[in-house]
Amino acid sequence: MIVEVAKTEDQIQEVFHIRKTVFVVEQQVPLEEEIDEYENDSTHFVLYEDNKAVGAGRFRILDGVGKVERVCILKSTRGKGAGRELMLAIEEYAKRQPLSQLKLNAQTYAIPFYEGLGYQVTSEEFLDAGIPHKTMKKTI
Repeated sequence: MIVEVAKTEDQIQEVFHIRKTVFVVEQQVPLEEEIDEYENDSTHFVLYEDNKAVGAGRFRILDGVGKVERVCILKSTRGKGAGRELMLAIEEYAKRQPLSQLKLNAQTYAIPFYEGLGYQVTSEEFLDAGIPHKTMKKTI
């Protein structure tokens, strides 16, 4: 698996296709909530397996903290370590900014995954697009 910063228009379209498949189709998040006003201010990542785009995520800096967002893997690739590969690549990118802390809003079912990467829950549960989440942070 290879993770790349999405730089070309084709790569950006791959990112949006994956996000729409996972969030809009699978999880029923309204498209207008999934594609938002922060797209142009974010660095987008695309994960490839056998030259096929299978994962995506985005990163931006908010108040001096790196914010990891929209992390998703196509259903056919889940359970193969793809999410971990994607997160590690985003974290390496963040370290070069330089930043000392990352945060993300995790869907509650994914909390154990992020805990395995060293993130800690820092908030009560809240709804985002009708889905339960908790904020998590990690010092890098």
